[in-house]
Amino acid sequence: MPVMDLLVLEGIRMSSTALVISSFHQLFYNSGQWVNNTRWMGVPAQKCPLDLWVYQELIHEIKPDLIIETGTCYGGSALFMAQMCELAGNGSVLTIDIASRENLPKYHRLNCVQGRSIDPGIVSFVSGYVKTTEPYKSEKKIMVVLDSDHSCDYVFEEMQAYAPFVTVGSYLIVEDTDVNGHPIVPEHGPGPAEAVARFLVTHPEFEVDTAREKFMLTQNPGGYLRRTR
Repeated sequence: MPVMDLLVLEGIRMSSTALVISSFHQLFYNSGQWVNNTRWMGVPAQKCPLDLWVYQELIHEIKPDLIIETGTCYGGSALFMAQMCELAGNGSVLTIDIASRENLPKYHRLNCVQGRSIDPGIVSFVSGYVKTTEPYKSEKKIMVVLDSDHSCDYVFEEMQAYAPFVTVGSYLIVEDTDVNGHPIVPEHGPGPAEAVARFLVTHPEFEVDTAREKFMLTQNPGGYLRRTR
């Protein structure tokens, strides 16, 4: 078969694969069955389980001293990451949410803070927390997960505020980059994906790690950002 024909067939195959992935992604999201019915140790965790699997791989590989999460919600993902730190033998989670919720999970590697993640007072608190929490060393390994307000401007401000905490070799994870038609919720308007694109223009120290999207279905396409320098 001529090379050109092979290239055309490969293009069709790739397009078909992308269409299947996009269609299943929309089916997964629009079913609504997972949103409040996915739990970790009984606590609602509004995450795609495939992404949570990637998170445990990152925690095992990096063994972060601290994971900063914005957008606690019910606390399921924070508890999951804290217990993965326990299994990895290192690290803890600091999670931040604007809402005050009763019955957030309690765990010795998990601390919850109420506040608006981009407020200067909260960012200042996090900076102090990073310096004073164990282990007492100047260069902690830190990972950041952003999952609060999903408007473009807000996420961009979060990225500007929290990216400096991320250490070389670790990750800034921007969640829900799939909204605004990537491929779900096309009516959303500019959101996390657009914030990531805007951020990367002036932050060459971060690069998108598409290898973390190996399960094909992810709520964070293009949102796994590895700090390289």
